[in-house]
Amino acid sequence: MSVAGRSRDTDIDTRVLKVAGRQLSCAGYDAMSLAAIAAEAGTTRQALYRRWATKAELAAAVVAQLADEAADRSSADPFGDLVRELTDFQRGVSRSGRLSLVGTMLQDTTDGDVRAQYRARVVAPRRRRIRAILDRAAELNLIDADADLDVAVSMTTGSWYGRALAGDRPPANWPARTAALIWRAVGGTVPT
Repeated sequence: MSVAGRSRDTDIDTRVLKVAGRQLSCAGYDAMSLAAIAAEAGTTRQALYRRWATKAELAAAVVAQLADEAADRSSADPFGDLVRELTDFQRGVSRSGRLSLVGTMLQDTTDGDVRAQYRARVVAPRRRRIRAILDRAAELNLIDADADLDVAVSMTTGSWYGRALAGDRPPANWPARTAALIWRAVGGTVPT
């Protein structure tokens, strides 16, 4: 499609979302600048506003790209499923800008709709999968039936964030070690 005799730049969305994602994760939502994004992406603010009417819509589009679409794990080996889920988590959170994006989502100044979308698309699916793994373990009598799975779910990924805030690198084989600790905490015996 042509606009005023020029063909539309089909790569603009990709460039803008990449720049906006970097700004959102490095500088935070409050400091995210549409003018700076447009300049760095090689376009105009008007082109941004034609695609995303507000800064919140652009930030939400960045978050939508992060959607966690991993498949639910349900096998006869819930412990192995937990290790695989935590390995996937480690791979995702270790990507450039992902950990600082978590901090951005915790800021009071981040738009509430953007934060809600992040929770729905990134946080909730992971928590749901971890909970399903632990529920499956309980069904198979591999862990205590009365174990506090709500706390266990939070402990799985929370340990990563706690180490990051303390400035500690994750230990070698973090997924298996964390899964083993959680497994024992909910009354399970770690498979050898």
